[in-house]
Amino acid sequence: MPAGGGRVFRVARSAWKVFCYSLGALVIAVVAVQSWFYAHVLWWRLFDPASTAFMEARVEQLRGRDPKAKLAHRWADYERISPQLKRAVVAAEDAKFVGHDGFDWEAISKAIEKNEKKGRVVSGASTISQQLAKNLFLSGERSWLRKGQEAVITWMLESTMSKQRILELYLNFAEWGDGVFGAEAAARYHFGTSAAGLNATQAAFLAAILPSPRRYGPGAITPYVAGRIETILARMPAAQIP
Repeated sequence: MPAGGGRVFRVARSAWKVFCYSLGALVIAVVAVQSWFYAHVLWWRLFDPASTAFMEARVEQLRGRDPKAKLAHRWADYERISPQLKRAVVAAEDAKFVGHDGFDWEAISKAIEKNEKKGRVVSGASTISQQLAKNLFLSGERSWLRKGQEAVITWMLESTMSKQRILELYLNFAEWGDGVFGAEAAARYHFGTSAAGLNATQAAFLAAILPSPRRYGPGAITPYVAGRIETILARMPAAQIP
């Protein structure tokens, strides 16, 4: 082999080795990250999280304005949360929650079609399981990489936890006001009652404000929210809960 050809071969072999080592390191890193997520999911199947990634991000934002800021949050077991709130949230956010595998494929297809027609993102199709995956672990950034990780964590949640546990975690870590997290804190903040004491209308209000909870203080019922409450109340009898 000519000297020049030998040099080319050695360079190519070195480049191939670098590529293989880099790919191997990347695979190991990905496996390590997914294992970390999965270990937490397995732990939280039995034990209650103290906080979530989303809550930690929110308290950092609040402390940018007030260094002493704290979140309002108190855990409530599934049995201590009003069935009315469970039905309202399922009716408003994920009507097929009990029956799907973590993804509502029909809703996803319709959302994609609607967004393509508008030329921008105007509709989403996140299930309760997907929203929980994001709240537990991920930032609020929008990217395909984050959505992919959200899908993986959603699969982990659905494959290891019962629907009741997923809904229990969701209701305990959803945001229901500026720095107000979980059904218990929400019930006390908006209505001066406990999560167990919420009636149907109160529950429908909390479900109605889930998409933009920081806009609404106690008793802040706009015409839009009033309309959403009526819609949710009409859907609640048919909502299936675990």
